[in-house]
Amino acid sequence: MLQLHNTLTNSKVPFTPIEPGKIRLYVCGMTVYDYCHIGHARVMVSFDVITRYLRHAGYQVEYVRNITDVDDKIIKRAAENGESCDQLTQRFIDAMHEDERALNVLKPDQEPRATAHMQAIIDMVQTLINKNYAYAASNGDVYYRVAKFATYGALTNRKLEDMRAGARVDVNDVKENPFDFVLWKAAKAGEVSWSSPWGEGRPGWHIECSAMTKCCLGNHFDIHGGGPDLPFPHHENEIAQSEAANGETFVNYWLHAGAVRVNKEKMSKSLGNFFTIREVLAKYPAEIVRYLLTASHYRSQIDYAEDALVEAQSALDRLYTAMDQLELTNTPLDGPYLDRFNAAMDDDFNTREAIAVLFDMAREINRLKRDADPQAAVLASQMRGLGNILGLLELNPQSYLQGQAGEGGLADADIDALIVQRNQAKVDKDFALSDQIRDQLKDAGVVLEDSKEGTRWKRDL
Repeated sequence: MLQLHNTLTNSKVPFTPIEPGKIRLYVCGMTVYDYCHIGHARVMVSFDVITRYLRHAGYQVEYVRNITDVDDKIIKRAAENGESCDQLTQRFIDAMHEDERALNVLKPDQEPRATAHMQAIIDMVQTLINKNYAYAASNGDVYYRVAKFATYGALTNRKLEDMRAGARVDVNDVKENPFDFVLWKAAKAGEVSWSSPWGEGRPGWHIECSAMTKCCLGNHFDIHGGGPDLPFPHHENEIAQSEAANGETFVNYWLHAGAVRVNKEKMSKSLGNFFTIREVLAKYPAEIVRYLLTASHYRSQIDYAEDALVEAQSALDRLYTAMDQLELTNTPLDGPYLDRFNAAMDDDFNTREAIAVLFDMAREINRLKRDADPQAAVLASQMRGLGNILGLLELNPQSYLQGQAGEGGLADADIDALIVQRNQAKVDKDFALSDQIRDQLKDAGVVLEDSKEGTRWKRDL
């Protein structure tokens, strides 16, 4: 039975869908004012794996991931660039989709944008005012009355009175309570804005998701996910807004992906260790990056470092090498390896243990290959099928192992020509030339593997 670690209860609990056989899933997506970074990739890949597995398990999944396409950072960046917010956001939405395709992340079923749901946002703000959960302040903003929502802080186990005790109070603040948060922001001169009952303005960040989840999935749905920085205040505020406005439970299960650190430090532009997805993919093959993001449990912290990527490549190489030179087919998935894989993934999507099953299969495949047992191809096909559930092992093994020539690297034809020269040198017993060619290829990042069937090669990081 599927077990999920629910942030709301801080415990692993059995999963029961609201509607049998169907799952409604919402994940907070990107604010599109810049290129996506490796932390965004962690969230993209984690919930892609989760969605793929849930569908493999037989659920009909409606996966929604939003786009925040209006906020302070977007307005500021567009003004700096001398372009409209629409031009800026569309460029970075297109770039985000390119990054997703490179990482083999499937498109969500719905990808709502905040600017396309403005009336729904305004309607929800008005409902909260009507229910006395919100108020219009003297500066034209609309705020949520946090103190009126009795269970505020339940997601992150915080008590409002404890937070209030350490809060700094601004005597000029127009809010009734320092913890009240903005639902609608009055527009400054020249800013993009929409008409509302409270004047020209735009939504606060939190209300966007409450309105979009309601439009796309209804008042009450199964799973809400996001990155490690979102439980407080974003998801706390979503719960407060949605449950106050709709009068019912918002979400049953909350899932949060772990953080990405770089060489054991927090990723930060100020530390100079901030990497966009496209910067990473310019240096490393996409499947190696995806493997690194998948091999750890989705809730765990990942350390992004050169050594970690080298280890990821070595691990993938072992799996692809096991499949190499075998005729792979679409073999049905069954048997003890599938049972172990499913058991691992049913345990809160434990990809670490699921991938361990793949390595057990690879060891058995290699044994069968040594014995020329035709079952090697059957088991390799099954291993590929299980890997596909994680979005891995979808390439032709030889294509993966030989990889792509990087900038200044040797082309495939050049490598093949050097191997022909080396083989001839060995026939001529010119072992000095043979070793020289091997070293030349090694220096170019090409590793040779000699066997009785001939010489194979692959690229190394």
